[in-house]
Amino acid sequence: MLNYIFVFQPTQYQIKNFRMNHTVNPHVSVDCVIFGFDNERLNVLLIERTAGDTPAAVQYALPGDLVWEDESLDNAASRVLKELTNLEGIYLKQFKAFGNPNRVNDFKDLDWLQSYRQQPQARVITIGYYAFIRMDELHPEASSFAEKVFWRDIHEVPLLGFDHNEIVDEAIEVLRNDFDSNKIGFELLPDKFTLSQLQTLYESILDRKLDKRNFRKKVLKESIVVPLDEKQKGVLHKPAQLFELNQ
Repeated sequence: MLNYIFVFQPTQYQIKNFRMNHTVNPHVSVDCVIFGFDNERLNVLLIERTAGDTPAAVQYALPGDLVWEDESLDNAASRVLKELTNLEGIYLKQFKAFGNPNRVNDFKDLDWLQSYRQQPQARVITIGYYAFIRMDELHPEASSFAEKVFWRDIHEVPLLGFDHNEIVDEAIEVLRNDFDSNKIGFELLPDKFTLSQLQTLYESILDRKLDKRNFRKKVLKESIVVPLDEKQKGVLHKPAQLFELNQ
């Protein structure tokens, strides 16, 4: 397998790839949209990166990078997420390819591309993956070219690199469809929860208010949850009954 021939000073990340004898495909990348629920709001995981010493050099983006020639797309998504955020063992679902010819040609991304990629002007098609995690169980840590990693409410996502805002929006729509039709996303709840917590999850993902009475009738009728012989503890208000998912 051919190694890189560097034409500029390589970054530590590129040196690592070189030493591991992996050739990077300059035309295909993966981007990961990781949703987290804090029991009140739906959040998305973002990274901060820099391509210089000025405030304008700071950029925000999804965890993503180019794939290696000798790995599958699924393996690339898991690897990139681990390298940038230290998260692993997460099920990532492929949801869409993004192939606009100009998706990496925005002026705001030029400095970063020239600093971190061997072929900064190469057209890149990216494969989007999404996942959802409990924010109180997994704690991401920045590494590689991600200098910071942080959660942001999906309604407060800043301007991101490339077309990552579009990728986030698409992932939210896919999550909503999967949640509504296939009940995917309930893993964001604690093992034991109240119906109020369940309704908050519904409203956060679907982005609309639900009638409390009708909602409770619906979830109980559909046997989505199983009542437990337990109530909340350590709350100032009247303790509510706890439920668990009907597996």
